Amino acid sequence: MQSFLEFIIEAARSEEKNTHMTHIEDSVIYSGASGAMAALKTIESLRDDLISSSTPLKANITVKWDGAPAIFAGTDPSDGKFFVAKKGIFNKNPVVYKTPADIDADTTGDLNKKLKIALTELSKLGIKGVVQGDIMFTKGDPKVQEIEGKKYLTFHPNTIVYAIPADSESAKMIAQANLGVIFHTTYTGKSFESMTAKYGVDISSFKQSPTIWFQDASLRRGDAVTESTAVLSYAEIGKIGNSMKLARSIIDKIKFTLDDLKNNTDIAILFETFNNSLIRRGEFIKSPKIHIEKFMRWIRDKYQKESDEKKTPAGKDTTARKLTRIMTIFSEKNVGNLELMIQLQNIIIETKGILIAKLNSLTKTSTFIRTATGFKSTNHEGFVAIDKLKGGAVKLVDRREFSKANFSADTIKGWQKS
Repeated sequence: MQSFLEFIIEAARSEEKNTHMTHIEDSVIYSGASGAMAALKTIESLRDDLISSSTPLKANITVKWDGAPAIFAGTDPSDGKFFVAKKGIFNKNPVVYKTPADIDADTTGDLNKKLKIALTELSKLGIKGVVQGDIMFTKGDPKVQEIEGKKYLTFHPNTIVYAIPADSESAKMIAQANLGVIFHTTYTGKSFESMTAKYGVDISSFKQSPTIWFQDASLRRGDAVTESTAVLSYAEIGKIGNSMKLARSIIDKIKFTLDDLKNNTDIAILFETFNNSLIRRGEFIKSPKIHIEKFMRWIRDKYQKESDEKKTPAGKDTTARKLTRIMTIFSEKNVGNLELMIQLQNIIIETKGILIAKLNSLTKTSTFIRTATGFKSTNHEGFVAIDKLKGGAVKLVDRREFSKANFSADTIKGWQKS
């Protein structure tokens, strides 16, 4: 039986099944030249939205709320019965919960309690189809706390502490609710196994209940107390424009390399894994040349370790052939292009940072991280830019801030006891 602690650790290590969302800068390694160009168009679309505060956002942007656990709910297409589920919904033999007994048979502790509350409360909304969200709190989680001299009603589901002014109407609604959920993804299909995801949830048809606080994740103008800081300056507009010109010139030079990488998934995954290992240690790319050299050493060390663990000559030979195949991308001719690719990612990261700062100004919920010495102000986990026509999405996350907090031993998570 799975406890809440076991579940949240497992969830932190994996992305939701049936959703294909990556960091915008990683579009460069996974989606080739066309993916890189799409990333630039996304940045330009967001730039255009943030030039003025007098018009609605044209881009479809959602806020990444740092909730836990992920919750799926809706109607089982096989029998029409209401259910809730965690990520086991997409197993070959789907794990869904339609009764408290189903939950007892599979979970324990806090996770068990939260799923039972979700089963009772979400059944009141009249959900058609299947939707996914994140549990932000259940009864007893929100607390009145003083932070930086102000009284807030806070809830702390995972890494980020969310804080609502204690005397606000929203705080009153949260205080009386048994469950709080942010909905972000809709699933369609004739079976759980074949379902596909579409980002966004239309909650307009959901029934209201005083015991449930829920929202969709959409970011809208008017959500902020003030939007004066959510408008790009002339200098920022110019900087983004110049960065996009440089990025396009780089893409033109390295189209073949980007598409070659796209077609070699093993290399792309290794690139992301290596980059993530640096981010978790608080290290970031400064020199593309040195980064590629470190990456090559990291790959050789990885496969040397794998070879050392093999017991037979045949196993060692297989590993050696795999390494040889992977290292072909680092030909003398191609290394320069790979360095340009890293430069391209850095350009996207830099411009992404400008936009994230402005998007954070459009959100009115205060956010903090908790440490042993108190609370520290932080931004939202990030944002998701959704392609309205194709349904795909990319994440815009300040990995220097959120990833550092997420993996830091100094950050107290909401599910930790102390």
